[in-house]
Formats: sequence, structure tokens, C-alpha cells
Amino acid sequence: MKTVEVAAAVIGRGGMTFATQRGYGEFKDGWEFPGGKIEPGETPQQALRREIEEELGIEIVVGDLIDTVEYDYPEFHLRLHCFRAEIADGTIELREHEAARWLSAEELESVDWLPADRELVRKMQGETG
Repeated sequence: MKTVEVAAAVIGRGGMTFATQRGYGEFKDGWEFPGGKIEPGETPQQALRREIEEELGIEIVVGDLIDTVEYDYPEFHLRLHCFRAEIADGTIELREHEAARWLSAEELESVDWLPADRELVRKMQGETG
């Protein structure tokens, strides 16, 4: 089974966490932390800065690694490197996503997360409460 390596940003602001809803592809309408595939020669942090600029039009500061989630989808194995991040510059513009929301800790379960992202949400909730 092929492994796909991606990086995701858990963007925080004022106690809220940013989530995006996919606007295309097999997982359309599922909620996720924004990010994307790591290209050859990129570090996860470099990929994350590039993907967030492409998808949301903002610059981010990539912080600590929260976790690396390993998840088996039917067609591939996903290795999801999840980092804390903050907006450094720009205004969020949805270029590829259908919708986005700022969620409080209590609202994290209110959206239909993609399976790998759901694993991360569970781990984050365990860490905070």
C-alpha cells in the first residue's frame, strides 16, 4: 500500500481552532485541518507554509509538532504530521475549501472530521481535558 505524507496546521487564535471543509475530491465535504502533501525535498514545515499560502492566502508561523497520525484509508496509508500554527500575515481566503469555521474546544466534535483528522481531535482533547 502506498504511503502519502502530508502536513496539517492546527491554527489557533484566541482559544479557537481553525477547520476547513474540503471542496473537491473523494473526501469532498469532510472537515480537516488545512495543509497538504509534502513534496520531495521539502520538510513538513516547508510544505505546510507553502500549502497554507496556496489554499488560504496567508503566511503562518509553524510551531511545535502536536503528533504524527498514521491512518489506513482503503486506497493508501496516510502519515499526517500535525503542527500548531499561528497566522503571521494576511487575511484568510478560501481558495480550495467549501467552508471554514473557527471552533472552540467544545465545538471540535460539531463537524464531520475526516477519519485521520478525527484521530488528531481525539488526541488533542485528551491533552486538554
